[in-house]
Amino acid sequence: MNELLLDILGTKFTITVAEDETYLLEVLEQYKAAVENTQSISGIKDALNVAILTGFLLCDEINKMRQREGEAEANRQGEELEAEKRTWNLIARLDQALKKVPDNE
Repeated sequence: MNELLLDILGTKFTITVAEDETYLLEVLEQYKAAVENTQSISGIKDALNVAILTGFLLCDEINKMRQREGEAEANRQGEELEAEKRTWNLIARLDQALKKVPDNE
């Protein structure tokens, strides 16, 4: 278990988690950057409102990423199905062409 001191928006507290400390510090820096971005684009100064809006914006970003990943997966599956259709079509054409060739036995 690792402890991490959070100091965000004038609030300090410690959390205990099972994650690697390096990972936790990266997440903390990402959140701090998100908070700063929220403050700069919104002009909001109240810490609670900034934290709430930041959380909302991060959830929005996560959902958009999931949607893009889902669309990309659907495209990959569509491409795989198209390749499979083309392969079976080619096999069928080869079978027909081979049936037209007389046996030389």
